[in-house]
Amino acid sequence: MNYCPHCHASSLVKNGRHPKTDCQKYRCQTCGRQFVQNPKKQRVGLGQKSLIGRLLLERIPLAGIARVVGVSERWLQNYVNRLYARVPRRVEAKPNRRTALCLECDELWSFVGNKGNKQWVWLALDRKTRAIIGVHVGDRSRAGAQALWDSLPEAYRESAVCYTDYWEAYRLVFPEDRHVAAGKDSGFTNHIERFNNTLRHRVSRLVRDSLAFSKKLANHIGAIWFFVHHYNLSRLDF
Repeated sequence: MNYCPHCHASSLVKNGRHPKTDCQKYRCQTCGRQFVQNPKKQRVGLGQKSLIGRLLLERIPLAGIARVVGVSERWLQNYVNRLYARVPRRVEAKPNRRTALCLECDELWSFVGNKGNKQWVWLALDRKTRAIIGVHVGDRSRAGAQALWDSLPEAYRESAVCYTDYWEAYRLVFPEDRHVAAGKDSGFTNHIERFNNTLRHRVSRLVRDSLAFSKKLANHIGAIWFFVHHYNLSRLDF
């Protein structure tokens, strides 16, 4: 390599040796960047990053993804931190107002760091499109139910009929005239309960008795939203 890998200029000068690998270092006189020729560790390419994105949607822990893709766990963790931080925390839905809107809501138990730090995943699913249109991660109190309600698009808050289980927090927050509480044997919440199983099977940090649990709440929330947005794209009517 007789040119700078950053600006492709050929005005290079030697600039000492790398303290760990003892490789010759060079400095570009045009852009000032330093580098070594033929580095042992190559940059992670777009193809590898695309593969990482697909693997994050499967039941594979970060350590497993690092082994499959051939990157360090430290690099992967930093990359995932940035990726999850950019994931939108809201669903932009424009439902067909000519049909009645119907929601199924449920809560999914999870934890961050240890099982004493419970983080409930509140979910709202459009019964017609099967898309997830509301998400909140927090405690299982009235405040959690309120946050789920606030996460819904305006059209759903205005007119949707909401089917839930008998958890008291729903009754305290959801409009009485559009709230239907029912048991699991009624079948009114079958779709959201089925999605809960899908979520546990696809997001490794939600698997029961897993070593891939979340250590950081922001990443826990980001991983859930990352999967939700991908799942919604598969709903053709959404």
